[in-house]
Amino acid sequence: MLVFDSLETGPLMTNCYIVGDSDSGQAAVVDPGGHVGAIRSALDRHELECTLIVNTHAHFDHVGGNAELKKATGAEIVIHPAEKSWLLELGKHARLFGVCVENSPPADRTVDEGDVLWVGERGKGVQMEVFHTPGHSPGSISLVLSGEKKILVGDLVFAGSIGRTDLPGGSFDALVASVHEKIFTHSDDTRLYPGHGPATTVGRERRSNPFLSGQLL
Repeated sequence: MLVFDSLETGPLMTNCYIVGDSDSGQAAVVDPGGHVGAIRSALDRHELECTLIVNTHAHFDHVGGNAELKKATGAEIVIHPAEKSWLLELGKHARLFGVCVENSPPADRTVDEGDVLWVGERGKGVQMEVFHTPGHSPGSISLVLSGEKKILVGDLVFAGSIGRTDLPGGSFDALVASVHEKIFTHSDDTRLYPGHGPATTVGRERRSNPFLSGQLL
């Protein structure tokens, strides 16, 4: 059975998500921005062991807790191949924003469009389908929780807004295409869980997000 929880972590209060399987006691931690003690407390509260650390992208505020969490749990670090090398340069990137962040260990494996991550036993646990959704960054991914009408979208789209596209590798056109082709194909009642701020739904953003509905044209 799915266990789903979130908490704000790191210097920019990034939403970190815990996706667990109560039957196996295993969990994926998505985007540990920091505050690893709080993440571990949440895992303990749900009686879960972190076996996967999944990064929706490699900006420092989403991966700042990778090193400490991996050291504590031994979990695999998973990211898109386009940003695999970025993990090793976090300190340099973070300093540009006046923040001190420890470099991440290297990724243990990479995932791309159409790959599936299992939390718990394959075929029985919680299934997360990977969608490559570039725009905010070249290797951004979104994770669709199969059968749950939940999508973890990283910094692709927010409630009433979108991720910034002025950072290296960003593209407004690619971001809009990612949302329309990979996210808006889901039903209106599908909930979207972004990297910052409150959750929203496909229908709400399809109708009223000014960056995606044509209202700014």
